[in-house]
Amino acid sequence: MTPEKDLQDKKINEVFDDEFFKSNFWLYWQTMFAFMPWASAMEMRRYLMRFVQHVATLKNLSSLRFTKYNQYEDLIMPLISYLKKHGVKFHYDTIVDNIIVNRTEGEKVATEIKMTEKGEQKVIKLTPNDLVFVTNGSITESTTYGANTHPAEQKHELGPSWQLWKNLAAQDEDFGHPEKFCENIPAANWVISATVTFTNDDIVPYIEKVNKKDPHSGSIVTSGPTTLKDSNWLLGYSISRQPQFHKQKPNELIVWLYGLYSNTKGNYVKKTMPECDGIELCEEWLYHMGVPESEIKKMAIDVTTIPNHMPYITSYFMPRALGDRPKVVPKNSKNLAFIGNFAETERDTVFTTEYSVRTAMEAVYTLLNVDRGVPEVFASAFDVRMLMNAMYYLNDRKKLTELNLPLPEKLMVKEGLKKVKGTYVEELLKKYKLI
Repeated sequence: MTPEKDLQDKKINEVFDDEFFKSNFWLYWQTMFAFMPWASAMEMRRYLMRFVQHVATLKNLSSLRFTKYNQYEDLIMPLISYLKKHGVKFHYDTIVDNIIVNRTEGEKVATEIKMTEKGEQKVIKLTPNDLVFVTNGSITESTTYGANTHPAEQKHELGPSWQLWKNLAAQDEDFGHPEKFCENIPAANWVISATVTFTNDDIVPYIEKVNKKDPHSGSIVTSGPTTLKDSNWLLGYSISRQPQFHKQKPNELIVWLYGLYSNTKGNYVKKTMPECDGIELCEEWLYHMGVPESEIKKMAIDVTTIPNHMPYITSYFMPRALGDRPKVVPKNSKNLAFIGNFAETERDTVFTTEYSVRTAMEAVYTLLNVDRGVPEVFASAFDVRMLMNAMYYLNDRKKLTELNLPLPEKLMVKEGLKKVKGTYVEELLKKYKLI
């Protein structure tokens, strides 16, 4: 596989040809991970190596794991409660404008935090013993919301998390290049999603027909997004275990929608996704679910659909080069670290909770000189068993001798199988159905 250093600033469509983008593999891949042809080939490589063990489950996304309720209530709220009990102070209605870093004698030391709290500008003085952990950039920054009767606002400011990163980057080259992620984002891009709340069961028969599950069964319905392949928007929907919220009423059913191609007009609603209000987004989805056109309008009006516009939601995937993301602990930094998916750590993939946790552990262990290793990324790409399993499924579950190969390569396979006959390698090939 091409080394990461040779994929700097390259897009996926600069590495793969048109035939690849017509494959079922690409359809599964882009809808599972929200990749686009213009996305970073470097990140695509990381994903392939990171999740090669799950290739067999792409068709049904059964490898995904979910919390019982939504992640905010099941992960964030308990964490906030835990931290507050241990003396952590939270400053709400507060924007961190800048962090002043003193660079002398080859060292980098954060000396001030400049912030605006409830409209009042404040400065926190820092010593070298005060540790600063920065979440630089945010994919949910500047999100706007619409309603049934109006679209989400498309105009937006840069947002404080991006401005903070820009202010830091202006001080030192080692702090990365935020403009690579927050500027010049392609228009063919996922920027709109929506939540659809039903208070009746009108949609249930259509969901059961497509997903073969009762959405009120108490189990996960879609196991990740269900992709509507014929949708101009490449519309997908996800139905998690119901109820998804602790205060959700028994008669409510919540569906999450999103589309990867926001700049194209819909099949039923002749508008782009950002132009649509909640009712129109719901109508387009109902059309693809097979609801008779005569019933679509009434059904869409009777539910609550909240669109949201997220201008940076795919920023993680922007083509990048080495150094565009700052290292978790920049060179010679004594008390400043970057955490989250825009910080650079080895081998792991963005858009995952694990990446955020891993960078935080790396930051804390490094700045506090904790003699403990950060758990390694699962080494699937270095496990011959995982690679054999992936080979079987990527080749449509064919044996090595059934592959459509040029004659010289067929002869090489035949000769190779002779050499491994009676060995452990042959046992593995049989176990993973390659012979």
